[in-house]
Amino acid sequence: MGRAAGVQPTFTPQVPSASRASGNRVFLDRADVLYKERSDSFMVVSGNVVFTKGPMVMKCDSAHYYPTVESFEAFGNVSMEQGDTLFVYADELNYMGPDEICYLYADPGNKVRLINRDVMLRTDVFTYDLRTEVGYYNVGGELTDRSNRLTSIEGEYIPATKDANFYLNVHLNSLSESDTLDIYTDSLFYNTASHIAELYSPSRVVNARGTIFTANAFYDTDADTAALYDRSVVATPEGRYVVADTIYYRRPQGTARCYGDMLMADTVRHTELLADYGFFNQHTDSAYATGHLLIKEYSQGDTLYLHGRQLNAYRVIDTVTIEAIEADTLLGTPAVPESFRLDTTHVADVWPRVRFYRSDMQGICDSLRVTRADSTVRLYVSPVVWSGERQIFGNVIELHMNDSTIDRARLPQFGFTAERLVDDFYNQMSGKEMIAYFVGGHLSRLDINGNVELTMFPEEKDSTINKMVTAQSSFMRADFADNAADRIKMWPETTGKATPLFLVRRSMLFLPKFRLFKGVRPLSAADVFIIPEEMERLMREAERPLPERADD
Repeated sequence: MGRAAGVQPTFTPQVPSASRASGNRVFLDRADVLYKERSDSFMVVSGNVVFTKGPMVMKCDSAHYYPTVESFEAFGNVSMEQGDTLFVYADELNYMGPDEICYLYADPGNKVRLINRDVMLRTDVFTYDLRTEVGYYNVGGELTDRSNRLTSIEGEYIPATKDANFYLNVHLNSLSESDTLDIYTDSLFYNTASHIAELYSPSRVVNARGTIFTANAFYDTDADTAALYDRSVVATPEGRYVVADTIYYRRPQGTARCYGDMLMADTVRHTELLADYGFFNQHTDSAYATGHLLIKEYSQGDTLYLHGRQLNAYRVIDTVTIEAIEADTLLGTPAVPESFRLDTTHVADVWPRVRFYRSDMQGICDSLRVTRADSTVRLYVSPVVWSGERQIFGNVIELHMNDSTIDRARLPQFGFTAERLVDDFYNQMSGKEMIAYFVGGHLSRLDINGNVELTMFPEEKDSTINKMVTAQSSFMRADFADNAADRIKMWPETTGKATPLFLVRRSMLFLPKFRLFKGVRPLSAADVFIIPEEMERLMREAERPLPERADD
């Protein structure tokens, strides 16, 4: 049937049968103007241009549209929107249909911006893969969320999982006004929901309390806690550091738990602590360690090696001062002046089965306490100290240190010193209280107060020994030269005798409390870890609890 004269034909748009939710198709939804030259492979569209691909809506001022390959080049006020959570803004966008990849560009002075709720990513050139929903850059970029700012040369972001990966010159900086957290590395994996950073390359974590060096770590930037692996190092501004196979670090609490081959060092005091497990608290200046424990002190060049099964170090406040303040308060006396400061000191306890070795001194005891305030090392429960051929033992031994060198030793309850001359001949002295003074590491003077007894084998002028001298008194002072008694004074009354050597019987050679501790003396640095059965037996005979802590 023919068409009536003068009637224009009507063209009805054909709506594609493909679903618009289809994941791999692009549709030109609208444009104010569409223009195409016969020779061109693309259409020119302009004015409120809208493309869609699945849930992604892409807008621009104008575009070159290639319908046969479902690709386009967009210009001016470019945006990509997915729901109400993901927005990308740029000055130019190239979409490659076969690959389903968008390339976004910013004009000079502008930045491509990706916004995903509280996350913003800024860069000059941004690539977004619509198939995998992953965006990335390699010309330098910055990502910020409510907690941190991250910059890097290369990076990628996955909006669906909130995962972000950064490479080359990576810097994470906390946005908190009260925080100083900075992380520097070359590869960092980060989640913008949990704000946890994963580090897998040599990294430096810096904050006001110190620096962490690690190549394998998880750092929770909100909680300021970290799980550190593979011999990471935590260093403090005071010159201390700790390294271990695994460290769990809690910055707000200032604590670290260390597992596996731990080394805790103080470079100022020239000490090292090695153990299988350790814990330290920066706030309370305290530490605990156990398992193959070894303490090394090397301030004087000759290293001291000390072993016990566990160590507890802590800071204490002068309890006498506190009690005085409380008493004054109850009596209604004036408030403590602002200039008043409580006395504090640092204490370290090592126990049990303590053994130590230095080339000029060795010793054993069952518990040991170091008090920094008075620079004193106290040895409890069957303590024995050796120096050369001299052996000293008592109930308690107090060693006063001066720059890690003993300048005074006190045995307040009972003391016995024996110096071996040859075979079974020993110069011996004992008493209720014994105080020894040292100069340059050598015994220079010995004071004994109460129940003084001595047995001596004095040398004649020709260096021979032909008699044994025994004496008893209440007090004694002995001056030494070259570690040998040079002059002895006893008072107020002295009894004794000299016996020719050929008349001395073996039963006369030793004072009543003489005891030779064979087989328990540490002979090397490695020997401090070996607890002989003789030492176990000795400690069991006299074992008692560690003295009460100074702050109990």
